[in-house]
Amino acid sequence: MAKLCIWNLVTLDGFFEGEKKWDLEFHGRAWGPELVALSKQWGATTETLVFGRVTYEGMKAYWTTTDEDDEVKAFMNGLPKLVASHTITTSDWNNTTVTADIVGDIRQLKQTATKPIRIFGSAELCDSLLKAGLVDEIMLCVVPVLLGRGTPFFKPGRDKTALKLTTSSTTAGGATILTYEVENG
Repeated sequence: MAKLCIWNLVTLDGFFEGEKKWDLEFHGRAWGPELVALSKQWGATTETLVFGRVTYEGMKAYWTTTDEDDEVKAFMNGLPKLVASHTITTSDWNNTTVTADIVGDIRQLKQTATKPIRIFGSAELCDSLLKAGLVDEIMLCVVPVLLGRGTPFFKPGRDKTALKLTTSSTTAGGATILTYEVENG
């Protein structure tokens, strides 16, 4: 069975974006050779990318128009993508499937996939998949900045979720990459 893995960059005070949608300026404080290498590694080790609709729209807009021409662009456009949405039903982004039943589709995909399934961003989606008990791993890059305002990555009011730290590393720029196993049950 494949693992479902969350990945995101968050500020030290827990925000994954600023006050406005796609305000990701703080990512620049963490981006460097370590995250580039991690991104390239995922291209070869990922079964499917999973997005909520809002994150999907931003990722599609960026990766289908960027002038970057490297491994990361190739895998972002080439890998299968699964999008959770109740407002759109189709996509013209290469290898993308849209679903209104993300929980059911993730359950099925976990049974058949041979490599990790990765969720990028998508705080609302991550919250619902955590509540459904489908997330196996949470990997966060904690960026050394207190943003003060923004959208929190983890939603308030959720039940306790126990985690076990499996790896940690610090980038040259001072960001910390933390990988946690979700202790379901």
